[in-house]
Order: sequence, then C-alpha cells, then structure tokens
Amino acid sequence: MTGSAPIGVFDSGYGGLTVLKEMVNRLPDYDFMYLGDNARAPYGTRSFDIVYHYTLDAVKWFFKQGCHLVILACNTASAKALRTIQQNDLPGMAPDKRVLGVIRPTAEVIGNYSETCEVGILATKGTVASNSYPLEIQKFFSNIQIHQEACPMWVPIIENNEIENPGTQYFIKENMHSLFQKGENIDVVLLACTHYPLMRAQIEEYLPVQVKLLSQGEIVAQSLADYLIRHPEMETKCSKKGSLQFFTTDTARDFDEQGSAFFGGGIRSSHIDI
Repeated sequence: MTGSAPIGVFDSGYGGLTVLKEMVNRLPDYDFMYLGDNARAPYGTRSFDIVYHYTLDAVKWFFKQGCHLVILACNTASAKALRTIQQNDLPGMAPDKRVLGVIRPTAEVIGNYSETCEVGILATKGTVASNSYPLEIQKFFSNIQIHQEACPMWVPIIENNEIENPGTQYFIKENMHSLFQKGENIDVVLLACTHYPLMRAQIEEYLPVQVKLLSQGEIVAQSLADYLIRHPEMETKCSKKGSLQFFTTDTARDFDEQGSAFFGGGIRSSHIDI
C-alpha cells in the first residue's frame, strides 16, 4: 500500500488515548489509527527485549495497514524499543517510513518550564530503569537536575478504577514524598506515563503550590504538528478525512468501556491479533 494512510498511534494499553486525544484536538483533519496491546500489557515491568519485540510486532502491523508514520504514545515502548527500531529495523524493513516516540519531544521543551533547574519525573519502573529521560533531557538542558520516582502501583490503580479509593491516597502520598526528598527545589513535575493524567487531581493534592505539573499529551501533539510542517514529504502521505479507528489485542468491549475514560468520549474498537 503506497497511498496516503492514517497516522498510527500505539500504546501497551489505554494510556496512549490521552495523547491521541490531544493529537486529534491539535490536528482534527488528520486520520488516526490507534492500537492498544492490552492482551500483553502492562509493559512497564517487562524486560527491554520483550518490550522491543512486542513494540516491533505493533509497528509491523501498522505498516501492513499502510501507515507511513507511527507514534509510540507509550513511555515504556519509547524508552525500551524506539531507538533499536529506528536504527536497526527501519533501514532494512521500511526506510521511507518513520516511528517516533514521546520522550524526545518532552525532553526538548521541559527545561523551559523550570526556574530552579530541578525537574521531577514520575514514571513506571521500566521507564525509570531505562534512564531515558535524564539522558535525553541532558542533550537539550545540560544544567537541569533530574529526579526520578518509580510509581509501580499507579497504573494498576487506574486500570482497576480505584482512583477514588482511599487507599490510593497512600501510594500517591508516599511517591510524592519520596520524589521531593530527592529534590527539594523541584519546580516542575512530569507525568511520564500516559495513564497518570487520570489521577492529576489526586496528585496535585500532594504538590507544592509553586510546582508545575506537566502531562505529555499537549507537548507531543504540538511536536507532531511541527514535525509534519518540517517534513512535507511525510505530511503528504498522511490521509485527512478526520477519521478515527481503534484496535485492541484484547476484548473490544472491555477496551471500549475502559478506554472512554482515557479518551474523554465514547470509542468503538475492533479486536486484532499481532
């Protein structure tokens, strides 16, 4: 398939829908195709090798659908798989196609939000272990101190609809206390997992008033818009009918019920195997 096609958006599950929502708001004329690998989620606790192979499976699936551009709207996939796919797989498999992630666009701008030059990162264990954010941010802001905090309970809490459970406050409080012990002068905190915006209100309860809380959706959407302007050869390959398609490797009914909270509206998905 060589004609224009939707922009592919991939996540291990539901979280990438928070990024897709902002992409649609920013680029409403474009077509998007979303895939959640819910059957094999979560990715955050899996090894680099497993995440790489799962992510590559998804990228190949998007390419078979005709997509020329795929966005990994998943921090773990971006941290553990993106570089290998870009450097080792694309040149031989699909040299004219592109796969982008969510870490670099965030790293390119996050230092602009900080006056103290101390930034906090809230993420999964996998993203923290990869050290991707400190490495990428240092490329653009060498004076920024990065303090990371792994929050392994947050994704299960969100996906099990336990956000309002009183016990949830314990885990948020513990993680936020631990983060600010690492850096007392943090004035910017990044939600470096696409699930976390659903707990934004609860997180803000334990955030000092002067601290900015950033989620990635708007940053990544703006970065995508800028990318398409800079790369007209890719922009012309992106179809523009304002359509949305949703796919999941798990049960479509479950995906639709859970996913609507992340996307902020009703969705209708189809099951696929990859």
